[in-house]
Amino acid sequence: MSYAYQNPTRTTTLLLLWIGLLGCSTRTIHSFVHIQARASNPRPSGSAGNHNHRIASAKHHRPSAGPTPSATGFDGSSELYGSEGSREEDIDEDASYERAQRIMYNQLSRKRESVRYQIIAAEACEPLAMRMAEKYPDRFHFHPTTWAKFPDGTDNIEIGGFSNPRNVVSGEKVLFLGSFHSNDTTLSQFQVMICLLQSFIESLTVVLPFSPVGTMERVTNEGQVATAATYAHMFSSLPNCGRPTRLMVYDLHTLQNRFYLHGNSVASLHTAIPLLKEKIEATGINCVAFPDDGAAKRFSGMFLDMDLEIIVCGKTRGEGDARSVTIQDGNADGKHIVIVDDLVQTGGTLYETGRVLEEAGAASVNAFVTHGVFPNESWKRFNKGGDRACFEKFWVTNSIPTVTNDLPEEDGIFEVLDLLDLIIDDLDHYNSI
Repeated sequence: MSYAYQNPTRTTTLLLLWIGLLGCSTRTIHSFVHIQARASNPRPSGSAGNHNHRIASAKHHRPSAGPTPSATGFDGSSELYGSEGSREEDIDEDASYERAQRIMYNQLSRKRESVRYQIIAAEACEPLAMRMAEKYPDRFHFHPTTWAKFPDGTDNIEIGGFSNPRNVVSGEKVLFLGSFHSNDTTLSQFQVMICLLQSFIESLTVVLPFSPVGTMERVTNEGQVATAATYAHMFSSLPNCGRPTRLMVYDLHTLQNRFYLHGNSVASLHTAIPLLKEKIEATGINCVAFPDDGAAKRFSGMFLDMDLEIIVCGKTRGEGDARSVTIQDGNADGKHIVIVDDLVQTGGTLYETGRVLEEAGAASVNAFVTHGVFPNESWKRFNKGGDRACFEKFWVTNSIPTVTNDLPEEDGIFEVLDLLDLIIDDLDHYNSI
């Protein structure tokens, strides 16, 4: 019996690979035909031939060295494949099979990278949408939306792309760029998402770089509202267009919030740490510090591929209810350090961490957060001359454009890292944390 027919999983995979290669060049298909032919070729059979062929297909379950009971045939022979030549043929076939899988992955990647999207954006995200369409005009088409109000204060919204002169949104993949920086704009955006999903679109992907309710996932008193749960309920209750709405969020404060979603929406979690790693490689930073153990557990594993020292800080109780930040693990002396966290509000903990590292002998201290919330323009305290001016560089992303658009650039402290290319890469390849 043919080896391929004895292995239905291998046969099914080969069929899928054939389908994935339909768009390949003649040369690629010719190469794949050779691979498939080798996979379908029966090996030399001994007294335990068919049984041994099934064992050979499970290469990941074979021991790396040493005899085992499964390495002998039913006839007591010590050779599983009958000869060294057969073993070499099996190894060669496994390598060919892996090459075929890589070919299919590359084909799928090219397919994903050619998908076209119609972009609808919240007013605060329109500059990002325009830059996306300008940079990749073959893939993204931005349709401006009118976000107006009636005299009584209710929404008067007209979504772009549905007229002038024809409807180019229905039947298409839609990318919605959202910004929930206020309750008013949040409600308006939910109304637009509902309308889109009821307009016969093929799919909806919502890019919400910052989830402002990520820190309100639990309550301490009865009657408090866990807004992370209520927002998740609203997303889960969106209409169904045939497939779930994909909700892309960057560095969600509480990772388990993803499981609040159900039904018609699925969370797609991502991180902006790759943007920081580019900055680390371009500077003399040789140490990463975390303000608390939670940040260390979450982010430290993302720097394992870099030769960096790790420092973990934390708050310790002093006299009475007073708490102070101390270094709990690591040595800051002479290091060029960047403090990493997911978000900053007023920045008190971040400042205390930076001050402690300076006192411990750090050569320089910088900071990175994905989301610069900075209520009441608290970022001003980190400017040169401010009472919290302890950082040489303070990196944030443009996940909250209503804040980062106002950050000063003249004193060189703040630098806004652009999420545009990272969003597109995560959109195509489903990179996740």
